[in-house]
Amino acid sequence: MTTLALDDFIPYRLSFTSNLVSDTIARTYEALFGLTIPEWRLVAVVAETGGITQGMIGARTRMDKVTVSRAAIALVDRGLLARVANPQDRRSHLLSLTAAGETLYAAVAPKAIDLERRIFASFPADEVAGFVAMLRRIDAVTLALVDEAGRVEGC
Repeated sequence: MTTLALDDFIPYRLSFTSNLVSDTIARTYEALFGLTIPEWRLVAVVAETGGITQGMIGARTRMDKVTVSRAAIALVDRGLLARVANPQDRRSHLLSLTAAGETLYAAVAPKAIDLERRIFASFPADEVAGFVAMLRRIDAVTLALVDEAGRVEGC
């Protein structure tokens, strides 16, 4: 029988490290800007794309519909996002940053870049680039394992 050493199991390591980094960032965003991680992700994605639907945000960030919806509602209520009917699909809405949302993004983005710099400062640039490239390859391989119904092939 093969045993599983959780601490050496790469999917666990990815999850653990991701949670550790996200929790550190979340404390910073909450303290400085009153934002949760899902709210910050929405602000960042909307800033990068302009008008985007909640469904498109979910697909792009891998956040579930409920998380995206709650974050969008909170940000609209705070006056940071505007929600308008989607002319291409009347069942959805386009989200865009308000002027207050743009101001917030302009304040948060440099902090995010600084946190990333501080986390990776002790690693050589080529190692960081290789790490990011490997993460993207892991994404692609993992997505290829999942069929259209969301099942993992071979399971």
